[in-house]
Amino acid sequence: MLTVGMKHEKELTTGPEHSARNFFPDLPDVFGTPYLVGLFERVSAELMAPHLGPGEQSVGAGMDLKHTAPTPLGMKVRAVTELVEVDKRKHVFRLEAFDEKEKIGEATHIRYIIDAAKFMQKVEAKKG
Repeated sequence: MLTVGMKHEKELTTGPEHSARNFFPDLPDVFGTPYLVGLFERVSAELMAPHLGPGEQSVGAGMDLKHTAPTPLGMKVRAVTELVEVDKRKHVFRLEAFDEKEKIGEATHIRYIIDAAKFMQKVEAKKG
């Protein structure tokens, strides 16, 4: 059962595959914001996964993010998520990220529990 106060952490070592330059060549060669978004989504999904029923998945539905400090490639980044609200299928998380020197970002993230089969039916119907 998913309950308010649950926490989970995820760490990764940044590399060239996490560079902001992968999105636009004139950006700094540092840990890119889109990768921070992905890390925040992953750590929250990982927290939820063991508590989902058969045929259920979670999907991200929104994120309010602040990426507050740069991280050189090669440094480790640690993301911490905490479940702060549960409203039926809606789950709200508060997140923070840290590199080896300082806090680098924070976010509020919303995820919903979905019926995977119904969700994919909608996706297929959208294809036409």
